[in-house]
Amino acid sequence: MKKVITTPITYDQIKELRIGDTVYLSGMLATCRDAGHHRVLAEGVMPQHFEFRDGAIFHAGPIVGKDENGRDYMVSIGPTTSRRMEKLEAQFIRETGVRLIIGKGGMMKDTAEACRKYGAIHCAFPGGCAVVAAQAVEEVTGCEWEDLGMPEALWIMRVKEFGPLVVSIDTTGANLFDERKIEYRKRMNEVLEGEFGGGCSAK
Repeated sequence: MKKVITTPITYDQIKELRIGDTVYLSGMLATCRDAGHHRVLAEGVMPQHFEFRDGAIFHAGPIVGKDENGRDYMVSIGPTTSRRMEKLEAQFIRETGVRLIIGKGGMMKDTAEACRKYGAIHCAFPGGCAVVAAQAVEEVTGCEWEDLGMPEALWIMRVKEFGPLVVSIDTTGANLFDERKIEYRKRMNEVLEGEFGGGCSAK
């Protein structure tokens, strides 16, 4: 059975999720990456038609087309590497109250601590699936900050069972990517010790 998170996202919806869980999102979602984070935090500008609080953002640079009626539609939404936002994400979580951050790959300790402290999660969306992501978009409901250009603008959309999303940081602050690194190093050291009699180890 699919675990589907719906917006607005309450803490109760996500508090039991743990790293490695697979979830989907239904409701409102906005793309927001480097320039969008800077606009919120450095310029103090908030969108007029999207509520970050209890909402979801996607670190992504979409390609948007127009249909025969002039309405925007998603052609593809390629996830951006989330680590690019690491310096800003903890502050962004604190100041906006966003509950769900989606991107490619994982994030680091400051974001993990902010997720623990403010009740948010980060989820990884698989790279190379930009067209699949677009197929879960029911409607593009608006766009703000178009002066930033198509990839950096805040594209607001309604999605249905958007995913799969793998929880990479949960509300306890556990970090899937960090734990996998530890596990990898442990296994590598075991292999090296077996091959070289303890004379070599992975750093």
